Amino acid sequence: MALSTAFTKLFGVQHPVALAPMGGSAGGALTAAVSRGGGLGLLGSANGERGWLARELAIVAGNTTKPWGIGFLTWQIDVAAVELALEHHPAAVMLSFGDPSPFAERIRRAGTPLIIQVTDLEEARRAVDLGADVIVAQGSESGGHGARHGRSTLPFVPVVVDLAAPVPVLAAGGIADGRGLAAALALGAAGALIGTRFQATTEALVTPSTATAIVEGHGADTERNSILDIVRGSNWPSKYTARTLGHPFLDAWRDRETGLATDPHARQDYQLALSQGDIPPLPVWAGEAVDLIDDLPSAADLVHSLAAQAEAALARAGKG
Repeated sequence: MALSTAFTKLFGVQHPVALAPMGGSAGGALTAAVSRGGGLGLLGSANGERGWLARELAIVAGNTTKPWGIGFLTWQIDVAAVELALEHHPAAVMLSFGDPSPFAERIRRAGTPLIIQVTDLEEARRAVDLGADVIVAQGSESGGHGARHGRSTLPFVPVVVDLAAPVPVLAAGGIADGRGLAAALALGAAGALIGTRFQATTEALVTPSTATAIVEGHGADTERNSILDIVRGSNWPSKYTARTLGHPFLDAWRDRETGLATDPHARQDYQLALSQGDIPPLPVWAGEAVDLIDDLPSAADLVHSLAAQAEAALARAGKG
């Protein structure tokens, strides 16, 4: 039973699995490994920093001949970052969080498939109007950044599927095993964009402590907040918050975001705690499905495993 979908056909990949382009985690080695495994690796370029991009693009090119792409945080980039990415002929460019309009036409003019991630129906309609080749419907269970007032993956995905048809949709948020992938396909999605599960792999650009925290973490320990963005001086649009595992500054400032933003000492306290090793170098971005993660496999092996599990889950459902 092959999981052939509009997504696998569009990109010529074996499995309907895409790597979420997580800034700081989805580097060249992870991107290449996902692509070698038969999925679509997406390099997490975030703000398009030139030195990082050049280094990690070289790693991708040197480690896979399979299709791969690159993802950007739309609110952080400029046209030059997109131009640089297009010079390397990625199989896709993905835009997330912000208005993709300034970049969409340039990407399409290059003949490169455009993936747009959406967190609500207004963003979904805009993505359709801009001619997105693939739309990612991100539910609020996702790790890392997403909508402050988002919708759960289960009801959100089929609404976007209906709205966007015939444009293929990938489900994102709370998917960490083959059963989640099977569920996404059952909802009408053409595959899944997976983040947290791929952070816990041998190729991810995370510290050993972060990988351990994900393996040992629980979904009930995650919460969506903007506290860690504020105290780090990360100027994310207020529309988006981040789901993370627990953190001392969350405990200290929970429900006091306004006071935190105006406190003159909070960032100094954060930097001091950071320099003394009292807090991790970065928040541990993790989705609600973190309970399902209990090992650190190769990402290539993980892609195959996810697909096999999904095929088995769908077969069981068919027999039922």
